Amino acid sequence: MQLNETQSDGLKKEFKIVIPNTEFETAVDDKLKEIAKTANIKGFRPGKVPMSIIKQKYRQGVLGEVLQQTVQDSARKVLQEKSIRPAMEPKIEITEFNDNTDLEFTLGVELMPEFEVGNLGSLTLEKLKSEVTEDGINEAIERISEAEKRFEKISDIRAAKKGDAVLIDFKGEIDGTSPEGLSAEDFELELGSDSFIPGFEDQVIGINPKEERTIEVKFPETYQHKEMAGKDAIFKVTAKEIRSRVTSSIDDEMAKRHGFEDLKALRTGVNERLKQELEQASQARLKRILLDELASLYDFEVPPGMVEQEFEQIWKQVKSDVEKDGRSFKEVTGETEEEASKEYREIATRRVRLGLVLSEIGQQNNITVSQQELAQAAMASASQMASPEQIAEFYRANPKALERFQAPVYEDKVVAFIIELATVSERKVTQEELFSDPDENAAKEKLNKNTTKAKKPKKKTAQPKTKGKPKTSSKVKVKKNTKSAIEANKDSSKPTSKKSKSNKTKTKTESKI
Repeated sequence: MQLNETQSDGLKKEFKIVIPNTEFETAVDDKLKEIAKTANIKGFRPGKVPMSIIKQKYRQGVLGEVLQQTVQDSARKVLQEKSIRPAMEPKIEITEFNDNTDLEFTLGVELMPEFEVGNLGSLTLEKLKSEVTEDGINEAIERISEAEKRFEKISDIRAAKKGDAVLIDFKGEIDGTSPEGLSAEDFELELGSDSFIPGFEDQVIGINPKEERTIEVKFPETYQHKEMAGKDAIFKVTAKEIRSRVTSSIDDEMAKRHGFEDLKALRTGVNERLKQELEQASQARLKRILLDELASLYDFEVPPGMVEQEFEQIWKQVKSDVEKDGRSFKEVTGETEEEASKEYREIATRRVRLGLVLSEIGQQNNITVSQQELAQAAMASASQMASPEQIAEFYRANPKALERFQAPVYEDKVVAFIIELATVSERKVTQEELFSDPDENAAKEKLNKNTTKAKKPKKKTAQPKTKGKPKTSSKVKVKKNTKSAIEANKDSSKPTSKKSKSNKTKTKTESKI
């Protein structure tokens, strides 16, 4: 084997490898001799078939097998001799492979960077802590009551007003036809919920029971169903009932409906759940602070291929989110694709570098992930889903599916290991500060200093973020020994455009409005 290094650029290396034709043919002959020992060809006894016939019958198929094996063995030998740790699967390209000529191929490889981890015990970190307040407990319980809201038919005869619900039949037409999803019966529409297209609910306000109205609206240009986007529509609407909102009283009876003995027990349960959420948020912020600290300590070159893979994954998700929104890239993100791609590439670089640092720390300290830890992560994930029992059963029946939790669990274990070594101080903060977005704060600081034009905050960090304040949690569960739970209503901090439709009964088809 002849070896020449043809490129050496940072972490990138390329080699030209030549396997003499005689060496390759010897490998082919050896393989054919193995086949000849057991070949069963009519007219010959096993093991007695002439080599000329063996070559004629099997050589073509053997060539590909020997070629692959020779290239793989040669590439592996080069990496071992050069003490190269590949960051990714090496790229192999065969440049010469013909009868009576030497086999030539190139081996392109990106090296794992070399760096010193350093003294992790010298790290100093600050853990932000916040406490549950009486106001926070009250707000959470109010949201539980809010989640139980319902609408009841009013006894007096009056027109519908904002905040009411109207039981309606409707049929919509576009260009003289009624597409699927534009008609329904006994549909409960909450006025002011913004669950229909703009302008529809406003024209229903003031309607009386048994009244029929013709409503004209225009679907937004960015409407999710492209066949309706930007088109005018006419709806025939008939009101059947006017319903007023009824909210549950905050009392012992409400607590019992959620599995608690009385209101006092409910408050205790809410308090415990909020404590858990605050601690989870505190841990998440501590992890982010640690990753920021590590990012500032290491500045080694990272494999370009790994960065490109990470960037492509991020960019694919960004483009998908923009397409779902329906507006232009700049309208959604506040910047051009070129500007955004540059920022996301920087994020990809940071993620790869942090990943390499955490991986090296984990390897040096023999940190591993057990099957039990993977199963626990899967069960924790399943508990947050709509059908936790079914998802949990899926993971039990498909153990290999647990591998998707390997990376995040490993990362969390390495992070916990580093935090144990570091010096950690605590600082009490408000819940607003605990749940604030550091990127958003940075943007505000830039705006105040007039150093740059502040942009709409975008989720562009390489670190995990906390998921929301306890007082605005979209789904608060409070568990006791009896396994009861309570759920709060939808997150009041979410955009109104994401609100769900009001409850509906006997709807013939799913409304697309």
